[in-house]
Amino acid sequence: MTKISALFIGGNGIISSSVSKLALERGIELTLLNRGVSDSRPPIPGVRHVKGDAGDTKSIAAAIGKEDFDVVVNFRSFLPSQVQGDVALFTGRTGQYVYISSASAYQKPVGHLPITESTPLKNPFWQYSRDKIASEEVLVAAYRDAGFPATIVRPSHTYDETTIPIEGGWTVIDRMRRGVPVVVHGDGTSLWTLTHSRDLAKAFVGLLGNPAAIGDTFQITSDFFYTWDAIYRMLGTAAGVEPELVHVASETIARALPDWGPGLLGDKSHSVIFDNSKVKSLVPAYVATTTFAEGAREIVEWYDGAESRRKVDASVNAALDALIAAAR
Repeated sequence: MTKISALFIGGNGIISSSVSKLALERGIELTLLNRGVSDSRPPIPGVRHVKGDAGDTKSIAAAIGKEDFDVVVNFRSFLPSQVQGDVALFTGRTGQYVYISSASAYQKPVGHLPITESTPLKNPFWQYSRDKIASEEVLVAAYRDAGFPATIVRPSHTYDETTIPIEGGWTVIDRMRRGVPVVVHGDGTSLWTLTHSRDLAKAFVGLLGNPAAIGDTFQITSDFFYTWDAIYRMLGTAAGVEPELVHVASETIARALPDWGPGLLGDKSHSVIFDNSKVKSLVPAYVATTTFAEGAREIVEWYDGAESRRKVDASVNAALDALIAAAR
């Protein structure tokens, strides 16, 4: 069997590190392009590294020279201008170009559940999501007009042991351990899907080099969904405490903590459940097996493994204290 050669642009991230490890296990000949080594994730043995800036087409071109690849995956593309640069660079040089979009691009509020790949794309709350939509449009046009071999993947909220999938990160876990109340947006009952990166990797790698995936779009999430109250309580259990939860409207939180606003109003405040039957039709073996109860334990263990990881943000603490005082 001929080996697949793949270039991953960005290989130290939450999704890309898990995909890289599994791609190697599956025998893919892998080259990673990034600017340096991640502080959170150790280098992956067996991978060839080239140095370049994922946000600069000229830098990517200089890093890879005249090489061609069976598969190119860009994990670090956020703007349509970047996609346009990649289309120009890789036309005629790859058999498949995989773009990482986002499930946050789906319409908000969501019209109906479960979400499928045909759910309309429209997010008036979050520029990040609108940029992903515009980037997808570039690829759809390139495939339709010139046969550019694009595959679009839409993950939802994907995490690994280094990432706490709630606003505020370790500051909130620290509050739980100190017996201080924590803020949960809305009434805590909206439903949210969380996917461990090693689960996502199983479906993702199955699409690489698969001709049936070209010219198409696939969402990849777990089939586990939870209320936000349950997510906070699972993190509390992993941290060894029972957290005190205070519910605050998402709009109120967004006013107090503007950096949180787009992600809350444009994504997390809405219930999301996904239908993964499309990706499973191409990768029948795909099953997500990591529950968030297990994932939460791994997260807390990783943060407890080094004091330098447990960073507390005083400004976030002050804002949460004020929100809780106002709510009471």
